[in-house]
Amino acid sequence: MKPFPEAPQARPATTTWAPPILRPRFTWRYVACSLAIGYVLYSFVTSRHLLAHPLPQYSGPNAVGAIDIEASASPPRLVDAAQFKATNENAFELKTVLFTLYYPASKGRHILKHHHDWIPKPVAVTAAGYAKFAHIGNFFTNALFTGAIKLLVGNIKIPAGVDLPLLDDKGITLDTSSSSSSSGILPGDDDEAEKILLKHTGRTTQEGYPVIVFSHGMASSRTDYTHYAGELASRGYVVAMLEHRDGSSPGTIIEEAGQAGETRLTFRESEVQSVEGHDLKEEEFKRAQLNFRQAEIEEAVRVLRRINSGDGADVFAANPRREGAHLHDWAGRLNVDGMIVAGHSYGATGAMQALKGGPGNELRPFRGAIILDPGKQSGRLNEDINVPILVLHSNSWSKKRSMFYGRAHFDTVRDIVIHNNAGGDLNNPDRRPSHPSWFLTSLGTSHPSVTDAPLLEPLLLSWTTGAKIDVYEGLRQYVHVSEDFLKFLADGEKRNLLAEPAEFPEYDPGRGFGTWKPGQGDDDSKEKGGDWADWRKYWQVHVAPA
Repeated sequence: MKPFPEAPQARPATTTWAPPILRPRFTWRYVACSLAIGYVLYSFVTSRHLLAHPLPQYSGPNAVGAIDIEASASPPRLVDAAQFKATNENAFELKTVLFTLYYPASKGRHILKHHHDWIPKPVAVTAAGYAKFAHIGNFFTNALFTGAIKLLVGNIKIPAGVDLPLLDDKGITLDTSSSSSSSGILPGDDDEAEKILLKHTGRTTQEGYPVIVFSHGMASSRTDYTHYAGELASRGYVVAMLEHRDGSSPGTIIEEAGQAGETRLTFRESEVQSVEGHDLKEEEFKRAQLNFRQAEIEEAVRVLRRINSGDGADVFAANPRREGAHLHDWAGRLNVDGMIVAGHSYGATGAMQALKGGPGNELRPFRGAIILDPGKQSGRLNEDINVPILVLHSNSWSKKRSMFYGRAHFDTVRDIVIHNNAGGDLNNPDRRPSHPSWFLTSLGTSHPSVTDAPLLEPLLLSWTTGAKIDVYEGLRQYVHVSEDFLKFLADGEKRNLLAEPAEFPEYDPGRGFGTWKPGQGDDDSKEKGGDWADWRKYWQVHVAPA
C-alpha cells in the first residue's frame, strides 16, 4: 500500500504555435499595455501626433507667414542693477530683443521653408526651465521633462509658412463679414480697394498694415500664442510676438552675431540681489521685470521702425536666426505710428505699463491696447492710460474673487476702464478727452483659453482648468472681438458685441456660460442681432462707452 494516494495524471497541454502575447490573461496591465500600443500604432498609421492634437490651420482668408527676428539692442543697456547671486552677472541687461512676426503672406509663388517648432530647439532648454518652475530642477528631472515634452508636443509645428513675402496690397483677400466669407480686390480697382481695406482691416495702403506688439505671460514664451497671432495675421494684421528675457520665460537662448548662444532659464527673486548684496523684495523684483519688459517692447518698436524705413535688408543681415530675406520689401508698408500693444496675464500688466505717457511717445506709439487677464500677482496696474483699451477676462479670472492691493482685483480693473472712458477722472471729466474702452468676461473660458495649450490638449485642459467652452470656439471668440476692436480704432464704428450696453457692472455667476440674451430682448436670432447674435451668449459686458 502506498503511503499517499497517487495524484491524477494531468493531461498534456495542447500544443499551439501562438506566442505568449497572443495567449493573454486579461489583467489590467495587459489591457493598459494593449491600449497604449494600439494608440501608438494608430498615431503612426494616421500620421497624428502622439498624445497631442496638431495646431489647426488659420481661418482667415489670407496665408500667414512667420519670421523669427533677433536684433541687438541699440544701445545695449542696463535696465536694473540687480545681479545673480551665483555669478554676479547682471540679471536685467538688455542685449538683444527676440520676437516672431506673424503677417499676411503671399502664397503659391514661393517655396516654403521649414515650419517653426512649437517648442523651439533644443527642447532641453525649455524642459529645464519648466523643471525649475516646479522647483525640482536637476539632471534627472531635466532629462525626464525633456523626454516628456518630446513625447507630448515635440513634433508639433506652427502652421505659418516661414519667411514668405509680405502680401501685396493689391492682391489682398479680405474677410468682408464676421464669417469666413471673403472678397477679392482686383488690380486696378484702387478706389474700391482703398475703401474695403479701410473698412475691413482698419488700414489704408498709405498707412500700411496695422501692427500689434504682444507680450506673453508668466511661464510662457513667444510660441504659446501662435494661433491667436496667426488668426489676426490671416485677417490682415502684423503681430510681433515678443519673447521676454526677464525670468518669466521657461528657457531661451540669447543669440548675438558672431557669439555663442547664451542660455537663460527662468529665475526668481531669491536668485538675485542688489549691487550692495541685499535681497530684493518681491515688489522690487516685479518692478525690475516690468521695466525690462517695457525696454524689450521699445526695442521691438525700434526694429519695426527700421524695417518700415527701408533697413529691412540690414535687419536680415544682422539676424542670427537667419530669417527675413524679404524684409527689404517691407519698406513703407507698416503703420508704425499707430501701433497696438497687447498682452496676456503678466504680459497684460506689461502692456498696460507700456501705455504710460502715451500715445505721443516715439518709443511706445500705441493708439490702443488689448488686455487679456491682467495679472493678479504681477505688480500694480498702470492707471495712466490715454488711449482706448479692450480688457478681456476669462471666466475663471472674473469668477475667482482675488484681493489686489487691498481691494478686489475685478473692481480695480473695472474702475481703470471706467476712468479711461470718463477721461481719467470721474469727478473731472474735462481733465482730458475720454477714450472709449471696454471690459468684458468671456464665459466658459479659463486663463489658458487664449493660448495654444487647449488646442493641443483639449481634454486635459478642460479637465484641469474647468473650461466649459469648446476650445476652438473659445479662441474664435477672442479673435473676433479683438478684430472688432482693431477696426474700431481705425474708423470709430462699434461693431457687434462692442455695440452692446454694459449690463453686468459685476460678474454674475448665475447668468454664466450659454445663458445671456442680448439687451434688446430675448430674440437673439441672426435676423435681429446680426452675425454676432449667436455669440452673445458667450460674454458679459461690464464696462462699455456711454
